[in-house]
Amino acid sequence: MLAMHDVTNANKPNLRLKSTLQELPFWQVHIEIERPGNDLAMLFKEEPLLPGIILTNNQQYVGIISRRKFFEYMSQTYSLALFSIRPIKILYKFFQQEVLTLSEDMLIVNATQATLQQPPEIAYEPILVKTTSGKYKLVDFHQLLLAYSQIHALTLIELQQVEEQSRVAKAGFRDLQQNYTQLIQNEKMAALGQLVAGIAHEINNPVNFISGNIVHAIEYSQNLLALIRLYQQCYPEPKAEIQTAIAQIELDFLSTDLPRLLTSMKVGTKRIKEIILSLRNFSRLDESDKKLVDIHEGIDSTLVILQSRFDQLGESINIIKEYGDLPKVECYAGLLNQVFMNILVNAIDAIEESLVITHPSLVKDKAKICIRTELTDDKQVIIRICDNGMGIPESHQNRLFDPFFTTKPVGKGTGLGLSISYQIVVEKHGGQLQCISVLGEGTEFIIKIPVQMNS
Repeated sequence: MLAMHDVTNANKPNLRLKSTLQELPFWQVHIEIERPGNDLAMLFKEEPLLPGIILTNNQQYVGIISRRKFFEYMSQTYSLALFSIRPIKILYKFFQQEVLTLSEDMLIVNATQATLQQPPEIAYEPILVKTTSGKYKLVDFHQLLLAYSQIHALTLIELQQVEEQSRVAKAGFRDLQQNYTQLIQNEKMAALGQLVAGIAHEINNPVNFISGNIVHAIEYSQNLLALIRLYQQCYPEPKAEIQTAIAQIELDFLSTDLPRLLTSMKVGTKRIKEIILSLRNFSRLDESDKKLVDIHEGIDSTLVILQSRFDQLGESINIIKEYGDLPKVECYAGLLNQVFMNILVNAIDAIEESLVITHPSLVKDKAKICIRTELTDDKQVIIRICDNGMGIPESHQNRLFDPFFTTKPVGKGTGLGLSISYQIVVEKHGGQLQCISVLGEGTEFIIKIPVQMNS
């Protein structure tokens, strides 16, 4: 059995725009398939960050077993007992799958794109990298995404430098920005779809298990408590030992609190199911083409996703929904939900800035975000999202939809959200996106799209 990790490449890599996979931290942990399955568990225990193990037969590559797949299978009843002393090759037959293999001289940007195109159920598996010498090593999926984000930041810096140095070529640079924002949009939605699919899948299974069993737990507890009450009626004077036990466990309190505890657990699992459904509705993973959708459902799902932002501000923001009677709208649902997300995040940021400048106790219950929808006579759907935050200076309003323009502090905004939203509404849906803002009073974004898209 051989276990080796390249520690010389384990530090944060100094990446370039053309960096390849060989510059990333990687793992080289090999094990012969004739070894007992218990050796796999020992290796994973010794290396908590180990994403997977390369399997060999007489030092020749056979396949890989990822940490996630191994523990997922071993968590099943009797699996560990069955395979701990048997050869690994027997275990490997049960979840053998196609492995994405990339060359170490492949660009990190291209490798990320290839990885994100995999089915959601294997998107988080480690990437098998083949070296020029014919050996194999593993790269953690999260290390790849981290490297991709660093290259994205480098690209942004270089684009900004080009803008400063090439005023004469401004028109050509705008084309570059437009293409770049579209690239960011595609990659962002692909990564988001993979992430949401993985999270929803991983959470849904245990929640269904808990939700299904808690109903029986409530029934069983009620039966047991009823039996105890029956004993108390039939034997009103129990022995001293039983009286002592009743006092120690506080039976009266337990009988009252246990049903409440189980009911609260049932409510909690219901809430988690609602969040999972909202994640699926928000991402619309199965709707890459235009479809007939409920606009209100998309807005509500987006609000659920942003609930943590509202919770951070306590109860300071009042969400007002004034929904009109809308038909189902033909649109790219996932993209349109991203528009709602970008505009609502800006509204929250504006109100948060107001709360910092004005004492929260003075504006509590006055800060609000209002969402209104209506259908016009010419079959246009209008969505208005307004806030009573700080507002936008008039000098900035004509640049709101320009790529990379932002008034937020460094690190808080990229200047791409409204630019991408404009492209989605205007170019993808043939609609209009307008902003009306008064400094010190608030901002209103008006989205207008047709009920039926042009072919």
